[in-house]
Amino acid sequence: MQAQKKWTLRDCVTHALEHNISVKQSMLDLEATEADKLSAIGNFIPSINGSATYTTNTGASINPVTNAFENDTFSSFTMGGNVGLTLFDGLRNVRELQRAKLSKLAAEYSLSKMKDDISLFVANAYLQVLTNKANLEVLKSQNEVTLQQIERTQELVDAGTLPKGDLLEIKATDATEKQNMAVAENSVRISLISLAQLLRVEDYETFDIEDEGYEIIDEGISAKDIGEIIQKAKENRYEVKIAEKNVELAKKELQMARGAYYPTVSAFFSYSTRYSDNDFLARNFRDQLWQNDGTGYGLQLNVPILNGFSSRSNVKRGKINMERSKFQLEQTKLDLESTIYQAYVDAKGSYKAFVAAEKALESQELAYQYAKDRYDVGLTNAFDFSQSKTRYDNTKIEANRAKYDYIFKLKVLELYFGIPATELKF
Repeated sequence: MQAQKKWTLRDCVTHALEHNISVKQSMLDLEATEADKLSAIGNFIPSINGSATYTTNTGASINPVTNAFENDTFSSFTMGGNVGLTLFDGLRNVRELQRAKLSKLAAEYSLSKMKDDISLFVANAYLQVLTNKANLEVLKSQNEVTLQQIERTQELVDAGTLPKGDLLEIKATDATEKQNMAVAENSVRISLISLAQLLRVEDYETFDIEDEGYEIIDEGISAKDIGEIIQKAKENRYEVKIAEKNVELAKKELQMARGAYYPTVSAFFSYSTRYSDNDFLARNFRDQLWQNDGTGYGLQLNVPILNGFSSRSNVKRGKINMERSKFQLEQTKLDLESTIYQAYVDAKGSYKAFVAAEKALESQELAYQYAKDRYDVGLTNAFDFSQSKTRYDNTKIEANRAKYDYIFKLKVLELYFGIPATELKF
């Protein structure tokens, strides 16, 4: 099916988000936070454990039923279970659950940011293919003109109207154009392979993209005030949200560290029973298990007094991490603001370059047509015509580059404004 279709940009972005390795790794990170959350929830429920032991003793051993030393060979069986529940631990279990929820949110934001980054990588690689394809078409169309000029010049040389040097000049131009076409075809092939690798598409030979319908669509994003774009980005960009969650995570870890200062209160209940084959009352297995059982229950208080300053040092590290995360949040906002300013300036500059390239193309097209008309009537030589044609070709190639560069810069700006990567319009 891949071999029968040409991939659109939306196809490529969607496929990349489903198959890219970095995205899959971020999804695994998100799944790991689910495991952490489940573990944190487990701290609120009792722990239940059971045990069973079968033992054969020889010589002086304690009979588990009589609790007396016996110099004999006998077998015994013990079994039991216990239940434990933490009633209070300085609210560390509560903080741990809160931290697990925050970690999940941070992982979701990281996954979303990764998807945005991958979408931009795909868009850039896709537009590079479009640029290379457009340049190749320019070279092909102009070479067709050159071939026509070779035929016409050959006729004029044979008729003695033009010198043979003009024919050689046009043929040299044809050779140069074919060389440039070979280089351009190689560029298209390499850029397609790079895009296929980014998408994890293995069929490089048949992979191709839809190269029509990609025009500049600007619904006013470039005309917005830079302050509005920055404010919108701070509200929506995932790098800011991730930094904010890191501050909250540091706060929870500091609270957990402080919880070690408080006593721990836990409740317990245990049940056990035993059997021995040398029971002096000659009771059977079931009777012994029934009659030798016992239970225990109570509360346990653990008060921290001195633990090598570990709690104090953990609290100090928590405070440092808290301050570091706050600085990181501030730095993230500054970096984002700087990046948006750069993207805004790049978009404005790309637009100016695009307009200039379009005007230059219009002028060069007129100059080329004028040179062609003069050459057709013999008022200029082949060298001058070839130079005019080369300038026209280069101007068309530059116009293609400026067009797709401006499209990409607009998409970057739209992403910062909060438009989802899958909803970008081309």
